[in-house]
Amino acid sequence: MKNIRWSIVFYTFLGISTLGGLAMLMSLVADKDASQKCVSLRVSVEGGETFIDQNDISKMINNQFGAVVDKNLNAIKMEQIEREIEKLPYVSKAEVHADMDGILNVTVQQREVVLRVINKTGREFYVDGKGNKVPVTLKYVPHVLVANGNIQEGYSKALESVESNTVKDLIKVVNRVKGDVLWENQIVQIYVNDQKDIELIPRVGSETLVIGSADSLDDKLRRLEIYYKNILPKVGTEAYGKVNVKYGGQIICERKDNWVMDSLQMKINTKN
Repeated sequence: MKNIRWSIVFYTFLGISTLGGLAMLMSLVADKDASQKCVSLRVSVEGGETFIDQNDISKMINNQFGAVVDKNLNAIKMEQIEREIEKLPYVSKAEVHADMDGILNVTVQQREVVLRVINKTGREFYVDGKGNKVPVTLKYVPHVLVANGNIQEGYSKALESVESNTVKDLIKVVNRVKGDVLWENQIVQIYVNDQKDIELIPRVGSETLVIGSADSLDDKLRRLEIYYKNILPKVGTEAYGKVNVKYGGQIICERKDNWVMDSLQMKINTKN
């Protein structure tokens, strides 16, 4: 007995008791989960848009999976509910889980759109930040830039990828001006003309700002800033009908003289 290390015996007994207690607790929890019913459905819709709301998600779950309240939690197909919610074109991600109180929590992250496109036939669709097409809904109109004009790309199904270089360039323009204090406030619409050049419609002034494609976009916007800072204050907002920065190193201003458009072109070399 003198050679027995009682500390080892004590800690061994304590470890066995702890493991036994954990096993018993896990068994009780498992039994509770197997019999616990869903007491309520709690839906949270996140994101800056309001394409969908809590009621839309609750209705979809109940219509496709039956009423979940009062149903055993282990009988609710949570992963399948997640997959079905994520099929909605306005949803980017969904998470479903039950808490210890028996509440089924559904968290939905909405898809963020950056552009509304109206093509040459009048067909409309949104585009998200990843270049996926999102259908237009009458329920909600997000505050995003609208692009119209000679845009040939159509819409056939939700979340198909943008294909044309024109719409890809439009997305580049939107992403570039987003968060820019000057341009986010100044540009109110985007237009694609018959030559497939991108035109920016300003909030202040009546002139059209022609940038062509989205190539060298930073440089083109820099030249437009030169126009606003150095030229516009001298001539006024009604002097020119069009300001073209499509060509490298130049600002081409086309004068508006009463009803006569494009009667004068002024070229300014911005490299000097």
